[in-house]
Amino acid sequence: MEQSNKREVIKKTPKENLQPVLEALDTLGNTKWRVNKRVLSVVDRIWSNGGCLAGLVDRHDIPLPEKPDTEDEEELKKWKWKVKKVKKENRERHSQRCDVELKLTVARKMKDEAGFFYPHNLDFRGRAYPMPPHLNHLGSDLCRGILEFAEGRALGSSGLRWLKIHLANLYAVGGVDKLSREGRIDFTENHLDDIFDSADRPLDGDRWWLNAEDPFQCLAVCINLAEALRSPSPHTVVSYIPVHQDGSCNGLQHYAALGRDKLGATAVNLVEGERPADVYSGIAARVLEIVKRDAELDPDSFPDAKHARLLINQVDRKLVKQTVMTSVYGVTFIGARDQIKRRLQERSDISADDAQLFAAACYAAKITLAALGEMFEGARNIMNWLGDCAKLIACENEPVRWTTPLGLPVVQPYRIHGRHLVSTSLQVLTLQRETEKVMVRRQRTAFPPNFVHSLDGSHMMMTAVACKHAGLNFAGVHDSYWTHACNVDEMNRILREKFVELYQTPILENLLESFQESFPTLSFPPLPDRGDFDLSDVLESSYFFN
Repeated sequence: MEQSNKREVIKKTPKENLQPVLEALDTLGNTKWRVNKRVLSVVDRIWSNGGCLAGLVDRHDIPLPEKPDTEDEEELKKWKWKVKKVKKENRERHSQRCDVELKLTVARKMKDEAGFFYPHNLDFRGRAYPMPPHLNHLGSDLCRGILEFAEGRALGSSGLRWLKIHLANLYAVGGVDKLSREGRIDFTENHLDDIFDSADRPLDGDRWWLNAEDPFQCLAVCINLAEALRSPSPHTVVSYIPVHQDGSCNGLQHYAALGRDKLGATAVNLVEGERPADVYSGIAARVLEIVKRDAELDPDSFPDAKHARLLINQVDRKLVKQTVMTSVYGVTFIGARDQIKRRLQERSDISADDAQLFAAACYAAKITLAALGEMFEGARNIMNWLGDCAKLIACENEPVRWTTPLGLPVVQPYRIHGRHLVSTSLQVLTLQRETEKVMVRRQRTAFPPNFVHSLDGSHMMMTAVACKHAGLNFAGVHDSYWTHACNVDEMNRILREKFVELYQTPILENLLESFQESFPTLSFPPLPDRGDFDLSDVLESSYFFN
């Protein structure tokens, strides 16, 4: 939000209305952190030896290809493209190396501190972010691996179990994180030798932890778990590890709750199941079904048949995951096409030129979005309704405004930018400045994702305050909530209760009423039909956050 507009909106809001938001920010900022010295020492060893391990960038540049000794124009053209590609890669490596150096510099300076705090700020939608820019728990696996709670708590009766589940979640390779909780515990217990070896000899042993999806966080848990399992009294061992509970495709969870959509709720774990439902695998299965059907058709009468044949062995969870994740945030056909094309380009087992890949990605994007529309019809109807309302408001040259359930006023900042030219004796400067005219299309397309972000921010802040009152340490990264291993069961209870409490309020009815009060001359479309999903089912859903 532009600063002047932001100040104006906050200034007009009574302070008592903002009290819940301010209390949540205080709660997030009061969580005390410290540097995990053992993990930092491993990172320093890898970095001093050239990086290129555990997701760290290679500290060396790629050598430029030698110029071929030929006059052939085609060969020289290929060489120039190779040089251009290598130079681009080296620029990216340089940028990544600078980023790592900044993070490690902060970590080294803070490693002897008993603890430090992260003050938080809100974006215009009400999502909270830690303010220090380089080393924070919102960052990469590197940052999260070398940060831990400064206050430790004994594992207790349930903490050891949650530490084992957390390790499997972090390892995640081969779909381990999609197993039932008992399955994840079994995975950890079947790899105890690897865990002890990783903790004792992280770089000189078998280095099992390096295969994890989040290797540095996995290493931190291996160290803590090894200490606990070797103790004669594991439940008394103190743990500083933040254990995460993450929402299952959280944007779709919010839409399913808004629309009381039973089919969508089942797909994103709002109801109890024997194991976590995986919406990405569900969409991939539906896409594969369509691809197999289309591949059997005659390409002369159905041109997409040849694209289906190219994709028949390529459709999997990974291919559609990004598109499904971003569907609730307004991904367009073009965005979905580009996402799928990048996934196809990453694969070495697909032989096709750029034109074939582009056409196949267009086909895959079309059927992926169609499959999403079938499974989440309620979400699509609400998204369309939000977009239609936003368009009506923007056509009045007004930005879309609403108030979150916690009382935070939100104004979408999208306005047309004008240019002001300043001529000097040396050059002409172009200054950008906002005009009074709003961007109608951007106001419309951005409203559904921004509205859902304001709701997930509200849920996180409600959970943070309730956890503080219950005596828990809490950290939140959007739809990922963290606490000590011994307190995960309590946090799980709280976050489910707060989600139900949030959606028992008439959110869409209140939104429509506020629009009608602000724009009495406009005729807004009626609220979309909603299903009969029982919100109380969330309280019993083991894998809602998991």
